[in-house]
Amino acid sequence: MLHTTPRRRLQDDLAAVEQIAARPATTAKELAANLTELYDATFNINFERYDVQTLVASAPEIARTVFAMRLRLRDQVADWHARGFLTLAGQRALRNALRIARYATDMLGEINIRYAQLGPGEKTLRGFSGRNMNTLLNPAFDTGQDLDFRSGDVLLMRGMHHNSAAIARIGDVDSQFSHLAIVHTDESGKHWVVEALIEEGSVINPLSYTLTHGLGRCVLFRHRDKQLAARAAALIHDVVRRSGEKGGKHIWYDFTMELDGDNELFCSKLVRKAFALASEKKLVLPTFSTRFDMKNRDFVDRIGVTAKETFAPADIELEPDFDLVAEWQDYRVTSRLRLQDLLMDRLFLWMEQHGYRFREDLPIKLIGYLGALSGKLSTRAKNLISDVVPKVPPNMRRATIQAVAMLHRTAEPLLAELQALERRSIDRTGRPLHAREVYDFLEAKRQASNGEIGYLVGKA
Repeated sequence: MLHTTPRRRLQDDLAAVEQIAARPATTAKELAANLTELYDATFNINFERYDVQTLVASAPEIARTVFAMRLRLRDQVADWHARGFLTLAGQRALRNALRIARYATDMLGEINIRYAQLGPGEKTLRGFSGRNMNTLLNPAFDTGQDLDFRSGDVLLMRGMHHNSAAIARIGDVDSQFSHLAIVHTDESGKHWVVEALIEEGSVINPLSYTLTHGLGRCVLFRHRDKQLAARAAALIHDVVRRSGEKGGKHIWYDFTMELDGDNELFCSKLVRKAFALASEKKLVLPTFSTRFDMKNRDFVDRIGVTAKETFAPADIELEPDFDLVAEWQDYRVTSRLRLQDLLMDRLFLWMEQHGYRFREDLPIKLIGYLGALSGKLSTRAKNLISDVVPKVPPNMRRATIQAVAMLHRTAEPLLAELQALERRSIDRTGRPLHAREVYDFLEAKRQASNGEIGYLVGKA
């Protein structure tokens, strides 16, 4: 039931946030301080202050206002970079500000559809479709026609699985995305996606397949040099096509996340290779990289990451030479994605602050063993591991399979509890959970767990 007690106006609180966003900065330190204040002000907005029915009526307008604010922030990246303002502190503050503003848009979209969820057997919408402000279009690219895709466009995506949430949160700054790919348009005008997938390595798929394959959110970026972008797409398409032909060598997924070498590629590294080839290495992505500077490397070591610095998918969001053309999300699943993100944030925090590490038991060891042999197993045996590792590539180590399985089986019951808690909040108050409530719930679970959270073991 939606309650309608007269309260404050969200528009008034957002006006204060916009004032912070518009505040000029004259030094790198001042920029980082402004962006941190912007994050804090947005984080402290709580929907319980506002009349729910008024929120429902105004949600589309407010969501577009927040999106416009994000575009204004991002449009200043090139200038801030040129002035030397995007220090590590500035980068992190900007990423945080963009991320929390996106969450605000998500929550408004969820309110707009009255918190509708995917039903049993339902699939997510096709990317960049939907009639409930699912696609937010940059006005600079609004032609009044359907969204067009061009050769060289880059897609920043997020899937639905826990390993997608882990990829999004594994670096030094949290993000909301787990995959990056590039669009190639052939001579007949058909669009293809060239991408590196964990389970398959480097492949070419129809764009229509990618957009209908379980996406929760997707952002379209476009390089300002149209010819360079098209050349990048054509060259990497040719590389991957040849690797799959007779006499070619398939390019498997690179679990190390190292930027050197190209015998194996992870998703962002494939896009990096495309633009490096097209520019004769004059453009080498990323401008602002992601670091693996955690003290507790138990999880990253298990999944095979050896890099200390890499090109994470969400790093594309800060690239000065790329424009954000459009952003899409299915609001029926954004709540799940947000809760996954917040959950992963806490799991990794516990690893870092409380020394939590994964501990295998016999079933997990069996999953690792069966996964490593999956190419030789019967269908029945494969089904034993399909819920956590749907398809195992030949270069995926047993330790990696076990880590993914333990992450999944640790996170899934906690996510189910969070979803039930949020549903009760919506039924009782008409609003979703605030991040602070999620963190408080998870911390209470940790403190009551006697040092064991699923397969994670650490200090109580």
